[in-house]
Amino acid sequence: MFLLLLSACNSTGDKEVTDKELTRHVRYLSSDMLAGRLAGTQGDSLASLYIRKQLRSAGLLPLAEDGFQNFQVTSKAEPGENNYFIIDNKTYTPELDFKPMSFAENQSLESEVVFAGYGFSINNDSVSRDEYSSLDVKGKWVLILRGDPEPEKSDSYFIPFSKDRDKAMVARDKGAGGVIMVSGSSFDPSDSFDPLSLNDNSAGIPALMIKRKVADKILEKSGTCIDSIEKKLIRTGKPLSFSTGITVKASAEILKKEATSRNVVMLLPGEDEKLKNEYIIIGAHYDHLGMGGQGSSSRAADTTGVHHGADDNASGVSLMIELAEKFAKNKDTHKRSLLFIAFSAEEMGLIGSKYFAENPIIDLSKVNAMINLDMVGRLMDDSILQIGGVGTAERFKDFVLENTDTTGIKITFTEEGYGPSDHSSFYGKNIPVLFFSTGAHQDYHTPADTYDKLDYKGMVSISDRVFKLASALANSTQRLSFRESGPIQGTGRTVRMRGVTLGIMPDFAGNVKNGLRADFVTPGKPAALGGMKKGDIITSINGMTVNNIQDYMFRMSQLKHGQTISVEVLRDNKKIILLIQL
Repeated sequence: MFLLLLSACNSTGDKEVTDKELTRHVRYLSSDMLAGRLAGTQGDSLASLYIRKQLRSAGLLPLAEDGFQNFQVTSKAEPGENNYFIIDNKTYTPELDFKPMSFAENQSLESEVVFAGYGFSINNDSVSRDEYSSLDVKGKWVLILRGDPEPEKSDSYFIPFSKDRDKAMVARDKGAGGVIMVSGSSFDPSDSFDPLSLNDNSAGIPALMIKRKVADKILEKSGTCIDSIEKKLIRTGKPLSFSTGITVKASAEILKKEATSRNVVMLLPGEDEKLKNEYIIIGAHYDHLGMGGQGSSSRAADTTGVHHGADDNASGVSLMIELAEKFAKNKDTHKRSLLFIAFSAEEMGLIGSKYFAENPIIDLSKVNAMINLDMVGRLMDDSILQIGGVGTAERFKDFVLENTDTTGIKITFTEEGYGPSDHSSFYGKNIPVLFFSTGAHQDYHTPADTYDKLDYKGMVSISDRVFKLASALANSTQRLSFRESGPIQGTGRTVRMRGVTLGIMPDFAGNVKNGLRADFVTPGKPAALGGMKKGDIITSINGMTVNNIQDYMFRMSQLKHGQTISVEVLRDNKKIILLIQL
């Protein structure tokens, strides 16, 4: 294995892209040694060093001095020392008896506990169920059952309302001081605690999960227990809420640790004295899911093991490296300068590409187009090469068709500029984009995405087409004229609501605190018709606060078609109230 990895670090320097070179790159990047390339880990760092070395050996020049653009990512979430849970002077043990939840606000509270069933407050055409109607919860702890009263029904109407964080938001909106959640035996026979997620934002109140024996202690004066209540709620289908008469003194604290990740940014100067001050960006993300497991986006959530990410996205990075070498070793291929960027933290929400777009090392107004390569390794005989973004510039589709060989492989073209990958970060900056991909497959986001399953000859065919198109973009004397096209609704990282949408592309990376920025506003959709503009920061919906993407998703889930809502936004540091009809 050592000899294999060592040989992978030696570029052959061919003028053409070969399947042998591609295999070497993918095999190293997806090896066990890199342990899945999770952003902020050693494997992530080793991958960035490898990519920089390959691009530098091809003759590219580092930007930002060393070719790296560093940024911070959340690498770990763990309980702090200030977690306690006390009932009647009895102190319970953290991790054994209770645990803070991922969305907990770091706060303490001493108050009475009220029980609010499953914590629902639903009032629409299908269901009317408010488990808070008879309760005074202001400033109090609210004890809530996890799950819903129809655990055997895979199509239960309650499922969309059953997320723990959503229940905490409902309790907060009702005035609760904190939430305590517990799993009944029907929901979780093992009575286990969920791992802390890296991606959860605070719901604004302390939130703790407790074992059933602790919940039973809270319910002792009420003459009942959690399993008895859960069975009754499931059997009757009717809500049950009451005051317990028990006071709990408790605190939640989660410490999030940060680590450094980085984009690799390397330049191949243009061959024309005038046009070399303009750029074509060719990019691909190199991070993946690390060891997977619960709390990650692995499709094998119960499996902990190296998620190799050969197709996603060692394939795109390898193709980018070989394209850089081909451009560098062949003259008269690029009048404009070519910027090759390997992004990290794409899997965490396009963080690396968002960081570059928000903190560009070059003048983004000089970028003619951005080409993104993500999952280009599974062409095979029955697969299709997808090229997205052909509508993001005037007459762009004609230009792409004129400079793309459509024989030999199946190709589909889509016009939209937004999609579930890093090109979206540039589309949001009014830069024409193209997205190359061979699409998802059964091994996607599992440990089975390994190097031996890729179609390297197919990748060579794709490289021919990307090279020809990128060269045409780099040599054309005409600048592309950006055009809005999209975003695509309901795919990848777009926000899937229960029925209604504003028609925006939210800032998934959370670049703005205490609000949610609209990175794109779709023409003709409710937000645009109501006067929202790209760059507006949403701070509340119908008077209810929006601090982050998860708050926004929850607020939208409570709304109905045809409803007129008030949306408060910050625009140029001024508060504006928009009336928007859904």
